[in-house]
Amino acid sequence: MTRKASQNGQTKADRGVKAACDPPGKVELRKKVTLLRGISIIIGTIIGAGIFISPKGILQNSGSIGMSLVVWVACGLLSLFGALSYAELGTSIKKSGGHYTYILEAFGPQVAFVQLWADIIAIRPAGVAVISLAFARYILEPIFMPCGVPQMAIKLTTAIGITMVMYINSMSVSWTARLQIFLTFSKLLAISIIIIPGLYQLFKGETKNFQNAFQVDTVQLTNLPLAFYSGMYAYAGWFYLNFVIEEVENPERNVPLAICISMVIVTVGYTLANVAYYTVISAAELLASHAVAVTFAEKLMGNFSMAVPIFVALSCFGSMNGCLFAISRIFYVASREGQLPQILSMIHVRRHTPIAAVIILYPVTMLILFLGDLYSLLNFMSFLRWFFIGVAVTGLIYMRYTRPEMPRPFKVPIFIPAVFTFTSFFMVFLSLYSDPVNTGIGFAISLTGIPAYYIFIVFNKKPKWFQRFSGQWSPP
Repeated sequence: MTRKASQNGQTKADRGVKAACDPPGKVELRKKVTLLRGISIIIGTIIGAGIFISPKGILQNSGSIGMSLVVWVACGLLSLFGALSYAELGTSIKKSGGHYTYILEAFGPQVAFVQLWADIIAIRPAGVAVISLAFARYILEPIFMPCGVPQMAIKLTTAIGITMVMYINSMSVSWTARLQIFLTFSKLLAISIIIIPGLYQLFKGETKNFQNAFQVDTVQLTNLPLAFYSGMYAYAGWFYLNFVIEEVENPERNVPLAICISMVIVTVGYTLANVAYYTVISAAELLASHAVAVTFAEKLMGNFSMAVPIFVALSCFGSMNGCLFAISRIFYVASREGQLPQILSMIHVRRHTPIAAVIILYPVTMLILFLGDLYSLLNFMSFLRWFFIGVAVTGLIYMRYTRPEMPRPFKVPIFIPAVFTFTSFFMVFLSLYSDPVNTGIGFAISLTGIPAYYIFIVFNKKPKWFQRFSGQWSPP
């Protein structure tokens, strides 16, 4: 009776202190990514600044308006093939980490570490910094119009934007996901603002720019691969949901659904946006424009064109948020596998976020932003992303034969990963052909991961301070 009375007499504060002091249950990343949030991650990371600013790379290399639209649709279909292959991998191997996890499962820890090494030292920091610079440039543009934006203002705003995204991702998975949904709807609204007036003009009879759309004499077959190269980069981002597969509710259902719905929305949106552009802007005007969406809005909407940079900035911020949310899980999983310091696999007991894995990119990204040759580094390393994606999808084909007993809730016909693997390695070959020096430097940088693997992972006689840092040392 006394014990019961004393328990009933506890204040809310006492019970709160007791709850805080009681040992918690298993601390893990919670399944908070619903179907809608999964769709927002994919769409929000695919749609960046490119569709609003400079879709001219495809037109320039395809040679005609009609062929450029064919390339946009074809690249969407090829990206869907890759996304479906990743849907099979994600539902068969229910571990977060994306490329890293699938290469680890198929080809072992050494190849996976080389991919991880390239991610850490260049690909991810440079990628985050570039999209963040675009965010800063377009968020500041309306403030400084008609003058140019000072470079230092851009870099300081970039640093603030990166800090904000990392803080949000560190504090709450739910708030990160809600923000991503909001930013994804903002992107779709921006694309709709382009598509609806453009199609209205088309239905009114504005078809002069589509006359001779498939003019054969302007098409150069030698440049078509470059057009596909540009198009595949515009669709990059479909793989990010696989980076957080452990946090997806009912992944067997939601991952394939989210991938298919997202790719259909993006492919239709990209194609109709280009149709809208061509309805209002001629091919020559589009090639001469530095910001196609701004040129489109100036011709059709007058002063409303001032709002375009804001939409572009929101689009870039959504890509920053989605990318960081996803890639932090690579480092979390790599730490759990023993290939990165143990602290990176630790989860905050109340917020249930991998804070250390989120902020690991912060110092490297800031260093590259203020001191590094950002765009050269991105040119060195960007093709490696397609190489490692190709390796991961090759792993799917390889495991069909080496691990036939593996449960596969979602299974694609073998020609789908085969076609996509060919596409990925063709893009790598195209990089070697068109820019052998930078591509060779990129390969050399990534190959430094091989000695790093033996120094940091295999070699047993490491100093005790290093073993403490990496979580490999325990006192005698």
